[in-house]
Amino acid sequence: MIEINRVAVLGAGMMGAEIAYCCAAAGCQVLLKDVRQDLADAGKKRIMKILDKQLEKGRIELSRKEAIAGSIVTMDKNDGIEKVDMVIEAALEKYELKSALFKEIGGLIKDDCIVASNTSAISITKLASNIRNPDRFIGLHFFSPASVMKLVEVIPGLDTQESTIASAESFCRRIGKETIRVKECVGFVVNRMLHVMLQEALRLVEEGIADAGDIDRAAKLGLGHPIGPFQLMDLAGNDLALSNFETLFNEYGDRFRPSPLLKQKVFANHIGRKTKKGWFVYE
Repeated sequence: MIEINRVAVLGAGMMGAEIAYCCAAAGCQVLLKDVRQDLADAGKKRIMKILDKQLEKGRIELSRKEAIAGSIVTMDKNDGIEKVDMVIEAALEKYELKSALFKEIGGLIKDDCIVASNTSAISITKLASNIRNPDRFIGLHFFSPASVMKLVEVIPGLDTQESTIASAESFCRRIGKETIRVKECVGFVVNRMLHVMLQEALRLVEEGIADAGDIDRAAKLGLGHPIGPFQLMDLAGNDLALSNFETLFNEYGDRFRPSPLLKQKVFANHIGRKTKKGWFVYE
């Protein structure tokens, strides 16, 4: 196992920013990278909002807030990436984009650097083929919001070494997460279960059985879920939900055929919270 103290997070959107926060809160030095500096800075602003809420509620002291914030450096280049112990990719759920990122950093990182993808559905072995040491590659699937959700799915690829798995699991425990080890398959465990539920929720709306708001209430009050399926899609992004459905459909067929209504939402840019409009309207 290797000790992981310096981490680079590729992608400063909601998931990347929250993963960066988790790493920094556990005492790591973090490089938060995106394709533009303003996007990377926006990711750190999201982290500052988390810290401000914790300070307001008395969960942390000002000195701790400043220490966490000071350990996160934003960037749009690869400066310093040659020194990190782990890279965590949290880019959009597109294979071409992710593979390009891995090829870009592949010649820069240390030989013993662990490279992890936060993909929710794409083959870990396929992604690992883009770096020179696929034995150091692993899937670490965090859940949104990563600052709150405890689970991380740990997915080894075909060539992933046991020492890489052990280091990744140890790191996840260090940042306050619980792990399950998952055999590689498209969608892993949680997304395969989740998207069956999302598919049925979408059908209920399409058939006029109930509206999105009442289905969410049913999930929370009748099933004990903390958030309804439509609130969840709005939080993570309807574009991500559609991308996951397309990936699952390509692998498993009709049971995951993308909903026409979900497609309409994405075509209309009703993405959810990040566009202020999805299944619900956000001020």
